[in-house]
Amino acid sequence: MDTASVPNKNTHPLGNNPSKEWRHGDRVSLLDWFNQFSILLHRSIKERKHESFNTLRVFQVLAAALLAGLMWWQSDYRNVQDRLGLLFFISIFWGVFPSFNSVFAFPQERAIFMKERASGMYTLSSYFMARIVGDLPMELILPTVFLIVTYWMGGLNPDLWSFVLTLLVVLGYVLVSQGLGLALGAAIMDAKQASTVATVTMLAFVLTGGYYVHKVPPCMAWIKYISTTFYSYRLLIRIQYGDGNKILYLLGCYHGGSDRASCKFVEEDVVEQISTVGSIGVLFLMFVGYRLLAYLALRSIKS
Repeated sequence: MDTASVPNKNTHPLGNNPSKEWRHGDRVSLLDWFNQFSILLHRSIKERKHESFNTLRVFQVLAAALLAGLMWWQSDYRNVQDRLGLLFFISIFWGVFPSFNSVFAFPQERAIFMKERASGMYTLSSYFMARIVGDLPMELILPTVFLIVTYWMGGLNPDLWSFVLTLLVVLGYVLVSQGLGLALGAAIMDAKQASTVATVTMLAFVLTGGYYVHKVPPCMAWIKYISTTFYSYRLLIRIQYGDGNKILYLLGCYHGGSDRASCKFVEEDVVEQISTVGSIGVLFLMFVGYRLLAYLALRSIKS
């Protein structure tokens, strides 16, 4: 913490005997809590802005956006398989990227976190909320830039409202994926082990996301219902193709169209999907649930 921002022992946010307050369940006044929160938020933003916007990370996102835009340059609306490939690529990239970045957050800060908590410098809730709020602007800027480049280069639905909805889905998905990484990092508290578990988890989510395999074996089918990729991918499809009736009509599927393979692909990937409200609801529960798990995991750490 900045020396200019650290209170001396006579003006400590928790009073003259902070360790006593800390031992009694982190009970502090609302004013003290907001004071701790503001100091920790300022520190979090000051530290994280250089990490989030370092040259390599920005280059990585821009390079991926340009490559995707060039690979799917002005894709045809009727070429459903190619377009769904672009949507699934967006789902994969913004599922893996934020989860792997956030999985190291708490393990890297464990030593200083335990030292400051043991001295009663702040409550766990103020530290956790400062971390969550401080990460929001850092995590949402790069996905926005990525989508602006990829969406228009890829020739997706040119309607402005469709772009806005797509952006909202991607940003929400980024926050859910970040929460997954935070939960794994807080529960394991070892950077290497947490990254390994995150790799296996995201691999399972991607494979059951609905693009690679349609007929998933019954013993594995349950994974897709806890997969963040599955729900975000379905929402992106819904924004681009609606209920699928328009594309089925354009392909002539209602009149015995010659390209039955494309018609079957549309019927399986576009028409047969869970409801939009259901997907949004599950993603919201994941957004809250992963962060709650991370908080409980941090609370269980013994000094």
